[in-house]
Amino acid sequence: MTDLRVTTLTGGDILLQDSAIEEFEKGLRGQLLRPGDEGYDEARKVWNGMIDRRPGLIARCAGVADVIHSVNFARTHNLLMAVRGGGHNVAGKATCNGGLVIDLSCLKGIRVDPIGRTVRAEGGVTWGEFDLETQAFGLATTGGIVSTTGIAGLTLGGGLGWLSRRCGLASDNLLSADIVTADGKFLTASATEHEDLFWGLRGGGNFGVVTSLEYRLHVIGPTVLAGMVVYPFEKAKEILKFYREFTSTEPDELTSYAALGTLPGGDPVAVIFVCYNGPIEEGEKILRPLKEFGPPVADQVHPMVYREVQSILDSSFPSGQQHYWKSNFLKGLNDDAIDTMVAYCASRPSPMSHGTIEELGGAVNQMGQEETAFNHRDARYSLLILGISPDPVESDKCIRWACEFWEAMQPFSSGGVYVNYLGQEADEGAGRVRAAYGRQKYQRLVALKNKYDPTNFFRLNQNIKPTV
Repeated sequence: MTDLRVTTLTGGDILLQDSAIEEFEKGLRGQLLRPGDEGYDEARKVWNGMIDRRPGLIARCAGVADVIHSVNFARTHNLLMAVRGGGHNVAGKATCNGGLVIDLSCLKGIRVDPIGRTVRAEGGVTWGEFDLETQAFGLATTGGIVSTTGIAGLTLGGGLGWLSRRCGLASDNLLSADIVTADGKFLTASATEHEDLFWGLRGGGNFGVVTSLEYRLHVIGPTVLAGMVVYPFEKAKEILKFYREFTSTEPDELTSYAALGTLPGGDPVAVIFVCYNGPIEEGEKILRPLKEFGPPVADQVHPMVYREVQSILDSSFPSGQQHYWKSNFLKGLNDDAIDTMVAYCASRPSPMSHGTIEELGGAVNQMGQEETAFNHRDARYSLLILGISPDPVESDKCIRWACEFWEAMQPFSSGGVYVNYLGQEADEGAGRVRAAYGRQKYQRLVALKNKYDPTNFFRLNQNIKPTV
């Protein structure tokens, strides 16, 4: 073993003595990895293949004690620190160069209370793992649209998903969260404990290492009516106009997304994805116009278990690819916005690149505006532009296409954005985090940051900077 050069919070570097690292390792129940160790290269990978960083140390925590020990070690040595849950964040916030990664991916505990309809799950759980346990009891909560996403990161940023129009956001269903703060303290935030922090965690994140989350569950299934209806790209404008009208009258039990992309065989298409969680017979009546319009070239909507729905888009968000995203909430979906979207999606730089319109509304809008840190509850649609390629050589043209597409859509933007879709600050600009929360909520989050993390110890996130 030798001394290790590591990165500090200020961006400089120091030589960390081997004796200090050994002492740190002795205090861990989990595994400590450094460059050159077996398993290090695999452990440092995150979902976005565009992110290639080399941490100085990776602490693969086995429990809360390991998290507290790691936070205290990082603070003592002024180390740059990242927190990894599912590692799915497009901006790569789960890792860093030269610092310490507190890796929660081994924390997989899940305890369902089927009588009380609640669940507590640890910070390394993914939504696929979460649903496996809760669906054993016919229960679920809103949990994103990709099964490999971590529950913690998605929830702390708000948490859109297939059930959000009926059940609210993932963060709306959060009952409590266990968190290790910058001073190494273990707190539980809920409606009755550290209420201010609980408000901030539901959409704001930023304040510590969340080691477990307790959720309200809902009766879902045993089957839902879900899948995709595929139309030829030549009719994309008509499809999006139809989608606009279709979503103006649909019930809260239905969530639908529209995308312009490419089938695996290479054919460009317009696709509408749906998930109806109500009586199947009623859902078939509601979805009949969708199935008859066009007509479609493929109709893959059928009753399926909810777990299948959660993985239906996994192939569209593959791990290890070059991912570059741009996003905004939209004021609406008028004809000019549709024309612009179709024009850019007709010239996608790679087969996997696509544009998506995600629907909000329903229970998302019905939650009180001031009840959580998540903002923009009145948004009707979210635009997500995805430049995706397996080849790093193509990443520049995917980035350029996504940025030009996003700029062209600005006349139709509300100015707000879903914080979980933000990229790196160098690409987005500091004002984009403020845009995610609005002026009043951002100032309230700054006050929480001043209270719970005044030194900005937790800064590898969509950062809310303290002022003290």
